[in-house]
Amino acid sequence: MTLLHAIPCALSLMTWTALAGALMTVCVSVASAENWPAFRGPTRQGVSLEDGLPLHWSPDTNVVWKTPMTGSAWSSPIVWEDRIFLSTATNDGASCHVLSLDARKGTLLWDKHVFDQETLMKRRQNSYASPTPVTDGESVFAVFADGSIVALDFEGNVLWKNRDFDFFSEHGLGASPILYENLLIMAFDPSSRTRREEKLGWKVPWDGAAIWALDKETGELKWEAKRGLSRLAHVTPNLMQVEGAPQLVTAAGDVIQGFDPNTGERLWSVYAQGEGVAPSIVVGGGLAYSISGFEATAIRAVAPGGKVVWEQTRSASHIPSMIYDSGLLYNVHENGVATCMDAETGEVIWQERVGGKHWASPVLAEGRVYFLSEEGETTVIRAGREFKELTRNRLHEHTQASMAVSGGRFYIRTANHLWAIGPE
Repeated sequence: MTLLHAIPCALSLMTWTALAGALMTVCVSVASAENWPAFRGPTRQGVSLEDGLPLHWSPDTNVVWKTPMTGSAWSSPIVWEDRIFLSTATNDGASCHVLSLDARKGTLLWDKHVFDQETLMKRRQNSYASPTPVTDGESVFAVFADGSIVALDFEGNVLWKNRDFDFFSEHGLGASPILYENLLIMAFDPSSRTRREEKLGWKVPWDGAAIWALDKETGELKWEAKRGLSRLAHVTPNLMQVEGAPQLVTAAGDVIQGFDPNTGERLWSVYAQGEGVAPSIVVGGGLAYSISGFEATAIRAVAPGGKVVWEQTRSASHIPSMIYDSGLLYNVHENGVATCMDAETGEVIWQERVGGKHWASPVLAEGRVYFLSEEGETTVIRAGREFKELTRNRLHEHTQASMAVSGGRFYIRTANHLWAIGPE
């Protein structure tokens, strides 16, 4: 007897139709869940295409699970299907680990100690595991504070290590790696360890910065790009299409630059005064947007080739990255002032105080912008030319990591936990 004949005949055609529809809905939902494979998501812009996300949550509401986190780290979680990956550093930052969790249950699948590192200088707000990992769906790549890079498979087996870049910075390391075709690209914008008393690379420009592209399969250096004179930074680069060809757009202290991601050739460079640059590059409308760091802080819109289209100094952040969406730029200063600008002109459309201290970069989903503060409070506003606050959600735990969005959930890393926020 077939399964079909074993099912009672009382099931009507309507019941079968409803059942088939429900199964189809589940399948579509699973298939359409968006991966969040890198810092700030699939486009490195903090924008999600997910829907059905919760608007409200608290420590007791819409928490699917929360899992304790070991060590101290401000790398953000990344998600690929039912896997979450994070990095952390234990033993006062010396012991470097990559972790994998089951996204459905929050269960720790493995915790791999990959190497030990020297705990060098860093800002108090930084950690020894701040770069966010990146994945291509088969391997996961992580970078730690001394510049060491490791690749692992999804079962936690180490595939390769590259510890050739001797990184030192007054601030520590904050940039994250990105993937481009078969390359793992990482910006190293350090200061000088041997001539620290001269503040070389920090207050004084130098030629010690480099962008490395490694073969993602082997860890072998494929190209090294030099910036010329620049200063320390923590900027995660981005890619944009220019006349049908990709360009790697990146920034550091005093510079915004474009490179050929295939060869490392520097295509253009523009001066942008400031050191300790942290906000990542966002792109949209044919322009790249950068914030220049401390000293002469300004938001700049740059056209391919290096022409500065506009500058805006009004409440430009030092730490959080911006969001580009539908011709608008959203920015939150670390002091809690949020700004919406016209991306084409730089005109400030609105500016409102949302409060709190902000280190995490905001995310945008379902027409809403989510600003996550250090205090663990997320202020949710309606995206658009009019400021409209929708709600505030408090977890009451310290955080500096940016959210990940995948499978109808937000993943929020706090000092002590990883939270999965979604419909219960």
